[in-house]
Amino acid sequence: MKGMVFTSFLEMVENKFSLDVADQIIEASNLPSGGSYTSVGTYPHNEMIQLVVQLAERTGIPVADLVRTFGEYLFTQLIAMYPQFIQEHQTAFSILRKVDNYIHVEVLKLYPDAELPTFEYETSEPGTLIMIYRSSRPFADLAEGLILGCIEHYGENIEVKREPMDEGTAARFVLTERK
Repeated sequence: MKGMVFTSFLEMVENKFSLDVADQIIEASNLPSGGSYTSVGTYPHNEMIQLVVQLAERTGIPVADLVRTFGEYLFTQLIAMYPQFIQEHQTAFSILRKVDNYIHVEVLKLYPDAELPTFEYETSEPGTLIMIYRSSRPFADLAEGLILGCIEHYGENIEVKREPMDEGTAARFVLTERK
């Protein structure tokens, strides 16, 4: 998992909780990296899981909720760092349809060793977008948060229903525009 995800997570923890809480979760986790991350480094995804579990223990907030919230936060960070990804898109559906064949292609140019999830799309009904998420890692909650962050960014009225498929490594998201 890319280091920028870790640095963004710890930044979110500092902003929403405190620097002290960020230090506590790093200290309480058994991290091979020691909790020292660079944005361009690559780290085991299990370190993120340990950090989130420690945060959940300290805050009483369920892990899934924390990861979803982080996904929303991460979306704002990504568009601040890479505004070119959203400049030509006027709607959430427009950019979400491009995650696999545009955004992930560009991410791989920047980070050739990145292990990215995949998305399949269904758009059979007008006003509905179905995204099927698959990953080798259990971060469907993060994907959901990123989707919610995108919708919030565009200020659209879109309902998101998630249908779990495989223990967090796959999910079907049904996005429906509300009139």
